Amino acid sequence: MSVARDERKALVDLMTELGPDAPTLCGTWTNRDLAAHLAIRERRPDTAPGILLKPFAKWSEKVQDDYAHKAWGELLELVRTPPFWIQPLDSYINTTEYFVHHEDVRRAQADWEPRPYDGKREHVLWKFLPFTARMTYRSSPVGVTLVRPDGAHIVAKPGANGVVITGEVAELVMLAFGRDQARVEYSGDADAVERVRSLNRSV
Repeated sequence: MSVARDERKALVDLMTELGPDAPTLCGTWTNRDLAAHLAIRERRPDTAPGILLKPFAKWSEKVQDDYAHKAWGELLELVRTPPFWIQPLDSYINTTEYFVHHEDVRRAQADWEPRPYDGKREHVLWKFLPFTARMTYRSSPVGVTLVRPDGAHIVAKPGANGVVITGEVAELVMLAFGRDQARVEYSGDADAVERVRSLNRSV
């Protein structure tokens, strides 16, 4: 199985275990809200503009709310079984999406810990990280470099007075996607580090 399919299955299994009202790291969204988001993302392309453009946001919210009112089992089945057109694109559009949202559910639990190292998963996530990191750190007033334990690195934002963020790939991905629940270490000038920590890293 691909990493995207692995993460999809694991996410649905965890949502099934925790139930529709469990919290996530996605603001005020519960599992039900997150599942509705994932369902319309793949099944209702008419809602896509609302993710980025305010004039369309109300429509997206309405459709998502409609899906959220479906029976919990029915909603999870929509997430578990993607439309046929997704299959050839799954690895490209869903690897980080489902990894991050799986972690959004896991890390919203008080006793969460990073998952054991998985070389296949880390390798694939590392390939996708540069694009995301350069986008989410683009407003940084100082340079930002992401470094994994073996020394391989990504320059997320060129610049002086640089900050180095070190961690496992999974942790760097979560951080780049705006989640503060990530086990990483910062190094650099204290003021520069604080500026990077306080960045709005929303995608």
